[in-house]
Amino acid sequence: MRFFDPHIHMSSRTTDDIEAMAAAGIRAVIEPAFWLGQPRTNVGSFIDYFSALVGWERFRCAQFGIAHYCAIGLNSKEANNEALARDVLELIPQFAFKEGVVAIGEIGYDEITPAEDYAYQAQLDFAHQNDMVVMVHTPHRDKKFGTRRSIDVAREHGVPMTRLVVDHNNEETVRDVLDAGAWAAFTIYPNTKMGSERMVEIVRQYGPERIIVDSSADWGVSDPLSVPKTARLMLERGIPAAAVEAVTWGNALLAYGQSRQIDTAELDRTPSLDQRQLFSDNSVLRGQVPRVDEPVPN
Repeated sequence: MRFFDPHIHMSSRTTDDIEAMAAAGIRAVIEPAFWLGQPRTNVGSFIDYFSALVGWERFRCAQFGIAHYCAIGLNSKEANNEALARDVLELIPQFAFKEGVVAIGEIGYDEITPAEDYAYQAQLDFAHQNDMVVMVHTPHRDKKFGTRRSIDVAREHGVPMTRLVVDHNNEETVRDVLDAGAWAAFTIYPNTKMGSERMVEIVRQYGPERIIVDSSADWGVSDPLSVPKTARLMLERGIPAAAVEAVTWGNALLAYGQSRQIDTAELDRTPSLDQRQLFSDNSVLRGQVPRVDEPVPN
């Protein structure tokens, strides 16, 4: 099987991880804008970070046959530095229309503060005005209320529910998201979010429609192979193969394909690698012999 991990923080992962992901069948990823684990101190750090999402990380994944897309946004945690947040919000139009950007995200709530509300609503307005998909981060605390609020505010700002992907769901939020008509994404992240066995039961109960499995693998204790591992467990537990394919491949394409940034025909082709390529005179190989494939006929 092939897999799409539509929420993974590749800038936190090693190149060894990328090799392992490709070997496990991961063909495409989406990297949403995220925080560093400590506060950024100036707008220049955001410029460099957003530039890496549309540049270096895209190149690095492509070197191993993984199509890299990203989402651009000011995350909720950093929205609470209000002066810096306003500067960052002005940056978003400079990056949101670049090649490979499939959504505004991940945005939403952390502690559900007035500053988070301001940043969330400003980005919802931008997404709505430009007919973009929105990736929502649901809060870790008071998740059910925060999820409902995220949906209600998005609806108030004119975002169609078909363009709203609500992530970090669990058993207490999934019904609200599906009933709203939005996409329900689940982060398979050890200990703190959703485990593979729980994910199997959610698909068994709700079916595959508008449900998406991702890893959210980042700089914390996390697993960049969560999607293929969860798919394998689903098959072992009797979930039909078509349903497994939908939640680990097809639904992500349907949701984020609305951006018109994803070339599905290209994803259907076997990747042809040329690791002699450089990015800003830099290679991911560090002196290793590059892999150069024969061109794959169209």
